[in-house]
Amino acid sequence: MARLSGSFPAIVSVDDHTVEPPGVWTDRLPAKFRDSGPRVVRAPVKDMSFVGGRFSPVMGGPGDEGPVADWWIYEDLCRPLTRLDSAVGCSRDDVRVEGITYEAMRPGSYSVPDRLADMDVNHVRSALCFPTFPRFCGQTFAEAADRELALLCVRAYNDWMVEEWCGPRAQGRLIPLTLVPLWDAELAAAEVRRNAARGVRAVCFSEIPPHLGLPSVHGDGWDPFLRACDETGTVVAMHIGSSSRMPSTSADAPAAVGSTLTFANCCFSLADWLLSGAFEKFPGLRIMYAEGQIGWIPYILERADTVWRENRGWGGIADRVRRPPSELFARHVHGCFFDDAFGLRNLDAIGVGNVLYETDYPHSDSTWPHSREVAERQMAHLAPEVVERIVCGNAIELLGLTEDGLWPGPS
Repeated sequence: MARLSGSFPAIVSVDDHTVEPPGVWTDRLPAKFRDSGPRVVRAPVKDMSFVGGRFSPVMGGPGDEGPVADWWIYEDLCRPLTRLDSAVGCSRDDVRVEGITYEAMRPGSYSVPDRLADMDVNHVRSALCFPTFPRFCGQTFAEAADRELALLCVRAYNDWMVEEWCGPRAQGRLIPLTLVPLWDAELAAAEVRRNAARGVRAVCFSEIPPHLGLPSVHGDGWDPFLRACDETGTVVAMHIGSSSRMPSTSADAPAAVGSTLTFANCCFSLADWLLSGAFEKFPGLRIMYAEGQIGWIPYILERADTVWRENRGWGGIADRVRRPPSELFARHVHGCFFDDAFGLRNLDAIGVGNVLYETDYPHSDSTWPHSREVAERQMAHLAPEVVERIVCGNAIELLGLTEDGLWPGPS
């Protein structure tokens, strides 16, 4: 496997982010939708808060006072670019909940050549990138009123992702991650198959779909989508916050409370999946939890096994879950982390093959440009072959990359 320098393996990051350039939709939508599809305007920020796990921005009008930001406009949605979208290169003390413009971002947030340069600095071979404006599983489009336009927006994003963000300029170092129309499982399946036919091996999904008003994974509502993922080898990638709710405790809790609890939705979601019967129904299905960390996993597996063994008679799972949840986890689930020394000390209870590494560029939690140093420090007790699997080998296998950790390109 590839090494950029020295003896440490080159990182394959399974959770980075792209900030979409302004023309993603205006350059691709049919002419009649270009004025109603997602577009960028520059306007003042009248008010902005992030309390109790809820982000609440208010756009100002012409002549209003306030700092200027670039805003995405789509139907009734006005969403500013924020410093949290692109925090790398800034002092931690300067990272606040505030609106910014593209010029105030590190260019690697939205520019392919600059992204590759920043990856070089960080010892990263390749990266899988989640969206920003569509949110982590495309719920922006699922919430839209015009379904025809929303479907075109999903497809336009996927075309941009495959053809431009991960296109020839990326040299195989950016790995495509696509969206689906969440409001229709048959349409979602069709989009999975459309993108799988051009080499895409990962798709965004919600950690807890009912929070979005969608079916849970306990019924058969998602079967067409999950069948398409199973049959095409497409990994279901769930990022923290992809249920549009970040964990918190009270309406007045500061954002630091939610930031401490970011793993919690993954914990709830994993219980859903392990006890849903989905892995029995779709034996080739693989799922991953981006930015969920891994230290919490051993206890959940222990508890789920106890419930399966002791309580399945009355727990509603006897006819659906025929193997211990820990066995299902080992075959189907991957936890992703960027800074979790505790989890690495308990790796045997999680599984070497079930752990993936990430850098979270360009977000405020990102370990850039020190991801290699963090990994070397936290993995110092592990054998070199184990480090190699965690840092790149598991991701190469899961995402169908080349031996050097590159996306092979459209099929």
